[in-house]
Amino acid sequence: MKRLIARLWHGIRGPMQWRLLYLSQAKFMVGVTGVVRDRDGNVLLLRHRFWPEDRPWGLPTGGAKRGETFEQTVVREVREETGLEVRVGELVHLRSGFQLRIEIAYAAGYAGGGTMRLNTTEILEARWCAPDDLPEGLLESHRLLIKSSLR
Repeated sequence: MKRLIARLWHGIRGPMQWRLLYLSQAKFMVGVTGVVRDRDGNVLLLRHRFWPEDRPWGLPTGGAKRGETFEQTVVREVREETGLEVRVGELVHLRSGFQLRIEIAYAAGYAGGGTMRLNTTEILEARWCAPDDLPEGLLESHRLLIKSSLR
């Protein structure tokens, strides 16, 4: 039976194999976060409109879109939420998260973009914070990301 299955698999090749793999595997949402720092080491934090009222502060975060790299997701999310441009650095966090969610975070550096322009549909406020002076209401997981990315 195993040989028959292997022969069938080798016989279909190409797009049909990919389609079968896609249909048989779990699907995941990918949340991508940027730990964005300016030249002085301050971290970009955003007060998110749709996050819990007691924990509205966090790093720029969003879902990866089909066809983009995770680094591109960081650049897009920061630009969409703040109008700022960033350079993406090293991967600082990767784990499977809640249910079918993968969480990824990259260090990033502020690369310009002029004046901050908030997407007020999603973001209520933005500020640059020193790592030792983070606001109340910051997601604990983001606080840990900030601290761990200092090393």
